[in-house]
Amino acid sequence: MASLDRVKVLVLGDSGVGKSSLVHLLCHNQVLGNPSWTVGCSVDVRIHDYKEGTPEEKTYYIELWDVGGSVGSASSAKSTRAVFYSSVNGIILVHDLTNKKSSQNLYRWSLEALNKDSSPTGVIVTNGDYDREQFAENLLPLLVIGTKFDHIPENKRNDVLTRTAFLSEDFNAEEINLDCTNPRYLAAGSSNAVKLSRFFDKVIEKRYFTKDSTQMSGFSERKRFNLKSLHYD
Repeated sequence: MASLDRVKVLVLGDSGVGKSSLVHLLCHNQVLGNPSWTVGCSVDVRIHDYKEGTPEEKTYYIELWDVGGSVGSASSAKSTRAVFYSSVNGIILVHDLTNKKSSQNLYRWSLEALNKDSSPTGVIVTNGDYDREQFAENLLPLLVIGTKFDHIPENKRNDVLTRTAFLSEDFNAEEINLDCTNPRYLAAGSSNAVKLSRFFDKVIEKRYFTKDSTQMSGFSERKRFNLKSLHYD
C-alpha cells in the first residue's frame, strides 16, 4: 500500500472513562479484552475514507493519541503531557456518563491541551465559570463521546443525556454516547458512525484543505463555560 497522509487526534479524559477501550474499538472494531491504565500516551491508527462514496474520496491514517493521567495531577505531570499536544489536528473528549466529575473535567482537559504553554493557575473564575479568554483564539475540531451508556438504568437515561447535552453545546461539537463493550453502537450506517465519519472528515479538511491549516475552530460564541449548566444534582 502506498504511504497515506495522516492526521493526529488527541483522545482526552479522566482515567477510567474508557479511552483505551474506545480507541481499540475505533481502530479495530473489536472490544478490548483486558484494558489497563495508560501510562504516558498510547497511539493507535484507524484507516478512514475521507468523503466516502464521492469523487473526492481518499484514504487517510487517523492517529489516535490516548493520553493518560489525571487533569488534577501535579504541574510536572502536565508538563510531561504537553509534549503530546503539539501538531494536533483534532480532539476527542471522553467522559463516563455515570461519572459526573469526568464530564465536568472535560473543560479542564480542553484547556490544558489547547493552552499547553499556559500556567494552569487562574483558570476557574467566579461561580465555577471558565473564562473563554483563557482558551486559544482558534480551536480544533472537537467531538464529545460519552461512555458506559449501558451502565445507566433505562429509567434514568433521559435525565443523564439531558444533563450532558450541555457539553456538546458548550464545545459546539457533535456528541456520541455508547458502550465500548458493544460494537453495535458504531455499526456502519448508524447515526454514531455518521457523526464519527463527519468528525474525521472535518479534521482532514482543516489539515489538508484549509488555506491556513493552523487556524482552528470549535467553540461557540459564548464567553464562558458554565459548569452549572450541566445541572448535576
